[in-house]
Amino acid sequence: MIGYLQGVINPTLTEYFFVVVYFLTMAEKILIVEDEPSLQETLAYSLRKEGYNVETVGDGRAALDSARQLKPDLIVLDIMLPEMDGFEVARILRKEMTTAILMLTARDDEIDRVVGLEVGADDYLTKPFSMRELLARVKAQLRRTRLLREEMGNREASPGGHEILKFDNLAINLTRHEVLLNAEPLQLKPKEYELLLFFAEHKSQMLSREFILERVWGWDFIGDSRTVDVHIRWLRQKIEVDAATPLRIVTVRGGGYRFEG
Repeated sequence: MIGYLQGVINPTLTEYFFVVVYFLTMAEKILIVEDEPSLQETLAYSLRKEGYNVETVGDGRAALDSARQLKPDLIVLDIMLPEMDGFEVARILRKEMTTAILMLTARDDEIDRVVGLEVGADDYLTKPFSMRELLARVKAQLRRTRLLREEMGNREASPGGHEILKFDNLAINLTRHEVLLNAEPLQLKPKEYELLLFFAEHKSQMLSREFILERVWGWDFIGDSRTVDVHIRWLRQKIEVDAATPLRIVTVRGGGYRFEG
């Protein structure tokens, strides 16, 4: 922003104003949920210095309200919070939005990492951490978010405000947790819907059976990768023109599956 203004001869106050507004609206939004004032201030300062648009709150309930209102690109979420802990916040928000979540905790217990990932966190950082590492994690998550948005440029908002992913005649209504084929609703089991959404969020990427099982069924699922094959077969029967020759969920020989949209 400063470099741009330096290129303007005698910029007026109005020019300053519009440039500031432009950069604020273009900057990626990050919501920091941290109840320790000094850490909250440090995180906010460091992220703003990197050019991000940062908002801060100090408890779980405020986090829900702010996330719903701001629709941030990333949420940096502490686990130990007043009113409502970070696990519950992540669990609720993951049902409502696909925003990336980076969880923070003062404990290095494996169970915390497992629970955090299972309720919907995308990454996990243990306190104390270096600001350099946090910034690297933040940039990685935002880069992943940008790539997904580019791949899913077919995301639309319906007149009712519903967020929808469209792939030709296939539509996934994220707000209603509903899938439509040729504008007709499909009867999907909850796990079939989760599986299809997971594929849509990783469009064009080869996904191994083990990775799908871990992320869709969870770390504590007692079963094997054949569960994935069975559910994909069921899903193909509902969304493919010819389930025997699938064009949407294709098999990668020796690797797994890839969603082509």
